[in-house]
Order: sequence, then structure tokens, then C-alpha cells
Amino acid sequence: MKIQITNGMFIAMIVNVIFAKAIGVTQGVMARAVGQDMWIATLLATLQGVLVMYITYLVIRKAPNLDFITVAQTLLGGWFAKVVAALIFIFFLAAFGPIMITFVYHLQEYFLPEAPITLFIVSSLLVGALGCYYGLEVMARIAVIGLLFIFLLNALIILGSTQEFDIRNLLPVLESGLPRTFEASFHYDADWALATMSAALIMPMLKNTAQRGGQLGMLGILLSGTLVVIWSILEGAVLSAEVTSQYTVSCMKLARNAHIGTFLQRYEMIMIALYSLSVLFEVMICLYGTSVSAAQIFGQKNSKTMIFPAGIVLGLFGYWIIEDHFRAMHYLEHYWPQIALSISVGLPLVLLGLVTLLGRKLKQAGSN
Repeated sequence: MKIQITNGMFIAMIVNVIFAKAIGVTQGVMARAVGQDMWIATLLATLQGVLVMYITYLVIRKAPNLDFITVAQTLLGGWFAKVVAALIFIFFLAAFGPIMITFVYHLQEYFLPEAPITLFIVSSLLVGALGCYYGLEVMARIAVIGLLFIFLLNALIILGSTQEFDIRNLLPVLESGLPRTFEASFHYDADWALATMSAALIMPMLKNTAQRGGQLGMLGILLSGTLVVIWSILEGAVLSAEVTSQYTVSCMKLARNAHIGTFLQRYEMIMIALYSLSVLFEVMICLYGTSVSAAQIFGQKNSKTMIFPAGIVLGLFGYWIIEDHFRAMHYLEHYWPQIALSISVGLPLVLLGLVTLLGRKLKQAGSN
């Protein structure tokens, strides 16, 4: 039986796969790059994400039941499918580093400073493996719950930050200049890249991919950008860009500052309760992407057989990144955006060119 996910589930998956890292560590990186203009960089990146999501949809549209790997196999054969699968594997492996930076530093620095790194990595991978084993439909339902938590978290952070909001902290606008702000947007580009690459595997499982896939994907990117830019504005206006730039996980500093009168003074525990599901969903997606691509590379029909080996590889890589804080931050700010954008933009463009040239093969495969 073909797995199918609803339109709402698909949008929820896109938002969840972007949100946690985007508010967790990306805003601090952009604040160090362009100061109070980080919210403008987020908006610019969102528009770029919409464009790349549409390109991803164009690749899939002619054969809406085929993902990127199957499209590659249909166009040029098994060898090309393995090349595409290897690129997807590298992408999700590389993405696991920033996700672990968000998850581990979030919990370790604020709640469990004495806990070993392995505890966080192993526990997150166990949850991720459980979600992958039960399948994409279960993961999609988790994403819907995660989206409700994200809405609640945003509502609470807005209510709790209004008293400290100072719009003067956001001025002057574009002080860093448009070119530098555009360059800073690449850090958020790396966040939506995880969504577009996930869509490359998941979009064919929609009930109406050919008609609605592109609209839903772009809507998911726009909704994510709206939810994230709220944090960009609040962190700049409440904390100031200078303070935001000094924190690895800047969203937790904002949560500490937020309060609703004398009833609710600090948000840390609420933050971790509402935020963690989104991070764990990102772990599930990385494990899903690596296991599916590894199954293609090694000729396995069932991707579930690759969940354990993929988890081992992800765990070792995540530990290597997290173990050294300076290595983690250098990877986050320099290597990760280059890897993410070269694959998430380059691969859809190459496949779109091949689909344009060899579209007849794809139509025949899509009609079967």
C-alpha cells in the first residue's frame, strides 16, 4: 500500500524541519553578521526558499509518484540514482551536525551541564529511529503535534516580550547594507534547505502532488519564515542584536527575559517542553533521509534495514561535531551553509535540466 500524507501534515513537516534550528542558533549567527538587520536577512532567505521549493516541485511534477532518487534512475539509470542518493546521504549527514548543536547545547548549557554528550545523542537517535521504524505517516502525525506546540510557543513568547519590546533596537534599518544582509541570509537558507531536500523525498507521497505539491511546499516555507521572523524581531528589539550575538542558543535568552506579569516569570521549562518535539522531528528526518538514500546505494529494497547503520554514522558524526565547541561553531557558520546550498540548490537545478531534456521518459514512468 502506498504511503500517503495529507496536505496539512506536509506543511507541518516543513515547518518543524526548519523551526528549531532557525530560532535556536541561526539568529545568533546572523546577529553576529549583520546585527539588528537579522530579521531582514530572514525575510530575504524565505523568498529564496520559496523559489527553490518551486524548482523542487517542477522536477517532481511530470512524474508525481517519483522522488528525486527514482527520477534520477528513470532518466539515466541506476548509476545516476546512486550518485543522487550519495548526495542526499551527504546532505542529511551534514545537516545532523547543526541539529545536534541546537539540541545538545540547548539542553546541556541550560539544564544538564554535567550530562555527557553521548546521553543527548543516543537518546535523540533512539527517538528518531522509533519514528522512522513506524513510518512516514507516524512522523507526519508527530509533526502536526509539533506545529501546534510551535504556534503555542510563539503566542507565549509574543505575550511575554511585549513589555520589554523597544523598536529603537531595530534601528537603523539596513545599517550593514543590502549586499551584506543578503550574504547573511545564506545562514537561514541552510535551514530551509533541509525542508526542500526533505520535500524531494516526501512530496510524491501527497495525495495530489501534481496539482498542489508546489503550492503546499511554498506555503510551508512562507509559514516557517513568518514564525521564525517573529523571533528575529523580538530578539533584536528585546535583547538587542549585540546581546543576541553573544549566545549560541539565543532563543533561550529571550525565553528567560519573557514574562507575563507576576504569574509567569520565566519560560525555560515551557520552552524546552514546546521546542523539543520540533528538534526531535529534525532528527527523524535526518535519519529517514540517510536510511532511504543508503538503501538505494547498497541495493536494499527496505530502507528500514538501514536505520541502525545510518544511526551509527549520524551518531559518530554528531559526537565529533559537538565534542569541540569551537569546531561546532566553525562548522555551523562556514562549512554547513556551503554544503547545504551547493546540494539543495545544485541538485534540483541539474535534475530540472535533465527533466526538461528527457521529460518523455519521466512521463512514461509517471503514467505506469
